[in-house]
Amino acid sequence: MERLGIGFTGLQPREVVECVQLAEQLGYESAWMAEGHGGDQFSILTACAVATKKILLGTSISSVFVRSAPTIAMAAACVDEFSDGRFILGLGSSHKVQVEGEHGLPYGQPIPRIKECVEIVRALLKDGEVAYSGSIFNLKGFDMWFRPRRNEIPIYIGAVNPKMLRLCGEIAQGVLLTWCTVEHAEAAVQNIVLGAEAVGRDRKAIDVATSVGCIVSTDKEDALNKMRRPVATYIARFPRYRRLMVEAGFAEEVEAVRQAWNGGDQERALQMVPTDLIEKIALAGTPEECRRRISEYRKAGIDLPIITPRVFGPNVKEEVIDMIRACAPM
Repeated sequence: MERLGIGFTGLQPREVVECVQLAEQLGYESAWMAEGHGGDQFSILTACAVATKKILLGTSISSVFVRSAPTIAMAAACVDEFSDGRFILGLGSSHKVQVEGEHGLPYGQPIPRIKECVEIVRALLKDGEVAYSGSIFNLKGFDMWFRPRRNEIPIYIGAVNPKMLRLCGEIAQGVLLTWCTVEHAEAAVQNIVLGAEAVGRDRKAIDVATSVGCIVSTDKEDALNKMRRPVATYIARFPRYRRLMVEAGFAEEVEAVRQAWNGGDQERALQMVPTDLIEKIALAGTPEECRRRISEYRKAGIDLPIITPRVFGPNVKEEVIDMIRACAPM
């Protein structure tokens, strides 16, 4: 059975638990909970942990800006405890617009912050205490008053740009990509390999995963139209992913969508999202078409495709359940 993950965003917390139970029954290897506005990912994954037995559970991603490093370590250790060692800690730098605009916190130096956060988390899990002096974090001392189930939890890092991808190759057990084309996946793997080789690591020691936005429907046009909103939202809000789409060959179209959306005409912006762009960065179509696209990502070097339903409005849970069934591992 080929490896396949399922990602969640936009569901009620209890609905996530039900869907993860179904994914486990159908043979999905892992389930990943996004951050953002959908509820506390660690508590939702804890509920998933006690309701399942074998599916791996991960954060995709947990921001290193909105929680302290010791808080992240304790949260990870707790989910790992309740899941009997099935937890994966996905970390990332989030976005300036979210960290500053939504949380009111300063944003800067994402690469050293992630690197130091990983070092602190690992030290706490391994030794139960840490004192740390770095360029970002300065901890006089922190100790955990409980013993983690494992003294090392796999850490995956969300990455887009070459420098962050190379850092993943140096220090992470896995990489989490998102909204990437097959071509970007290939280039990302090359940068990961460069980082790994620089410190004498084997590429095979690094699990390369990508979250792929997914809408499955027997009506391809309906699937494409539903995917326009999440794509337009990312174009309008997140420069990092906007740059990815520009590099995929859609510079003029992306800029037109951004201007329309930020100018207050969201409906026009949706209509302007190119169908060709959607088909390059997402899964939108029949189950057969989606499976074919997943195979293309695997050929590009992706070890773990993570299908992530991007549905909104009424009947969300039912639509997600249909997609989980439609894309289940063969």
